[in-house]
Amino acid sequence: MNNRNQGFTLVEIAIVLVIIGLLLGGILKGQEMITQAKIKNVMADFSGISAAYHGYQDRYRQIPGDDSGANARWSLGIAAPAGTGAAFGNGVILSSYKSSTANEESRLFWLHLRQAGFVSGSGQNQPFNALTGIIGVQTGDASTSGTVGPVLGADAAGTGGFSGLIMCSANMPDKIAIAVDTQMDDGTRATGTVRAQLQAAPNPDVAKNGVAAAATSGDNYIENGTNTYMLCRAL
Repeated sequence: MNNRNQGFTLVEIAIVLVIIGLLLGGILKGQEMITQAKIKNVMADFSGISAAYHGYQDRYRQIPGDDSGANARWSLGIAAPAGTGAAFGNGVILSSYKSSTANEESRLFWLHLRQAGFVSGSGQNQPFNALTGIIGVQTGDASTSGTVGPVLGADAAGTGGFSGLIMCSANMPDKIAIAVDTQMDDGTRATGTVRAQLQAAPNPDVAKNGVAAAATSGDNYIENGTNTYMLCRAL
């Protein structure tokens, strides 16, 4: 008896390859759609919180978190903000954007906006972005010494950096950080109204020169699939 080896025909192999190609294309397209959605979400955070901040100023003529009238207005029971050198009404929001200490001004910023109905949520906790990074505000280096120094400058001394109120959003993959900076500003890491800091760990402190790792990247982003950045924008 003659034995016949049976296998796939060329047509069957071609059909399988086409199906695999369609599946891979769908997966890649889906991943790109997710990335684009995260980019839009991050940009919406910056725009929405900026609008809430300016809306609060227009209504109360005060800075949220530094509002001297908020305690009485909403019976908050907070006579003075926590932290050395902190005081309501001096135009400065002290403490870090990622503060975990109750009643510090960078946390009262969120409480005041929520009490006024400008942002959702309750309490003083900072919100998170779509990348599980903290969103927060601080003034310059958030110094409690009475002198607020610049941060995210073009050099280690912070020359040309932010000394006013900034909003920071952490834990952004390189592709998302670059896209957000390009669409909202100049696409350069250390210049403009949107600046980035290369992260060595999640939710880092804001540095003077904005480089937490070796300062070899200059003013440019490096998209290698592993870099993570924190973006800050001047309010």
